[in-house]
Amino acid sequence: MADNLFSDLSKVGLGMLSGMELYESEEKKPAADKKEAAQVAAPVEKDFLFDKGYRCPVCDTEFKTKAVRTGKAKMIGADTDLRPKYQGIDSLKYDCIVCNKCGYSSLSRFFNNITSAQAKLIKANITPHFKGVDDKCETYSYDEAIIRHQLALANAVIKKGKASEKAYTCLKIAWILRGQGENLPEDTKDKDKVLAALKVKEKEYIKKAYEGFNVAITKEMPPICGMDEWTCIYLVADLARQCEDYSASMKLLSDLIVSKTASAKLKDRARDMRKLLQDKL
Repeated sequence: MADNLFSDLSKVGLGMLSGMELYESEEKKPAADKKEAAQVAAPVEKDFLFDKGYRCPVCDTEFKTKAVRTGKAKMIGADTDLRPKYQGIDSLKYDCIVCNKCGYSSLSRFFNNITSAQAKLIKANITPHFKGVDDKCETYSYDEAIIRHQLALANAVIKKGKASEKAYTCLKIAWILRGQGENLPEDTKDKDKVLAALKVKEKEYIKKAYEGFNVAITKEMPPICGMDEWTCIYLVADLARQCEDYSASMKLLSDLIVSKTASAKLKDRARDMRKLLQDKL
């Protein structure tokens, strides 16, 4: 039968194809070939990225920076403090935008939310001393990502940004440090010491995030950093737990669980966290 399908191809010099199978049999493919194909198809970090254009609201310079393609990375979970985790890439490394001319830097959420008075503060206090960051690399290392986010935090302080912006930036840095620890190569010299040092730094930023969000939930109107009131309260409860302020954490969780407006999913999260607290105490 297979011969008849392509029998006339001999007229155009392709008679050697006369016995060709029309449909490739999956059963006949060696397992090794399938494995090799899967390995070839697996995307690397740079495959998730593209160069996104921005105009700096401080110095009006147009530039491009690395950004994660929308929908490209698959979310595989989240930590108790809402840190998202994606397959194949730590997208948190790419949430900071840096103008390499004037040094203005911010998380993407806040980048264009700057007043003329704040821009003057950046020009006076950041720009004269700024030496630039590496913007030619294909991907950002954890160390490069931390520098960028620390620059964003410095900008937030200099421009007298809201407590929520400073707190959220601290939280992002803590998350990046956590990711760096989770992805340390096995052959890292003195790996245990490096992990311990990263954990200490992470805890410092968690404490500052807790401090800032505590101020934000009393002085700022929701949404705060894109979070509704109860999501923000849940986050503060977990930061309190991480900072060992257990009584404050328990109170916030109890308020959330009995709330009539919080979502069922968020209440379930709160119950799980309360169980963690109860086990700890």
